Amino acid sequence: MWTAVALALLHGAILGLCAVWAVGRIAAGAAVWPFAAALPLVVLALPLLFTAVSLSLSHAWGVERPPWTRLGPRARVRLFVDEFLTIAGNAVRMIGYRWLMRDPPARRAQLPILLVHGVLCNAGVWHPFARRLRERDAGPVYAISYGPPLASIDLFAQQLSRRIDAILAATQAPRVMIVAQSMGGLVVRACLRDGSGAKIARVVTIGSPHHGSRFAWLAPGECMAQMRPGNAWLAALGAPPADAPPIVSLWSWHDSMVAPQTSSRIAFGANVEVSGVAHNALLRDPGVFERVLAEIAIARGEN
Repeated sequence: MWTAVALALLHGAILGLCAVWAVGRIAAGAAVWPFAAALPLVVLALPLLFTAVSLSLSHAWGVERPPWTRLGPRARVRLFVDEFLTIAGNAVRMIGYRWLMRDPPARRAQLPILLVHGVLCNAGVWHPFARRLRERDAGPVYAISYGPPLASIDLFAQQLSRRIDAILAATQAPRVMIVAQSMGGLVVRACLRDGSGAKIARVVTIGSPHHGSRFAWLAPGECMAQMRPGNAWLAALGAPPADAPPIVSLWSWHDSMVAPQTSSRIAFGANVEVSGVAHNALLRDPGVFERVLAEIAIARGEN
């Protein structure tokens, strides 16, 4: 709710100020079409700036990449465009998350799938991914929107545990399959530490800062402090307990929000490397999606 309201207010304020200025100029005799043509540019200016800054900082703070991951000019352009389009689309999806990410009807299921978002987001970021899962008959698909956005990861883990219980009650399933993006991976690990391992069949994390990210120094908040490399909370989190389900980390050499990028590697599960895909665009990447489907099939005992 907090993220949706903040985004709606921000976009409303920007568009409102632009409208007031445009009406004044038009009333003074200016043509209408330049203002109409400029409107999309105004809306897209913030995601464009965010994409440029995050990719620049991730390059400066990142690790030296192996030769096979180096990108040519065309691949660099595609990397930027995919990340920009994802961020721009996420703003609309997060504002409308309550309508886009409704729970499926309660019914018996073998393995419900629970999608866990990252920092400063809500379930809306998962909408295209969830739609593709349903199209491939994976599911039923659920999501969580935890908060408030800058609270403790431990609080988010408690909310996740309650969400898991509610899904199991609605589906009469013995366990859920979790797919977590970004900080969501740490939320899941905190939930496992607190005793929810028996309720989870398998975990896939996508671009999660398992060892922290330097980007966490750029914002306030308890969860941000917990994601700063080398902090006491991350050190105490440690490896998952013995009863934890299998964990697979999908991560990108070109992640634009996890710096250094190798922070997403784990020693307590499987690592799957991706190249040429930035942080948010990982949820749009066909290869990432197919790997998640494969992990769901493994959790169902189909492979």
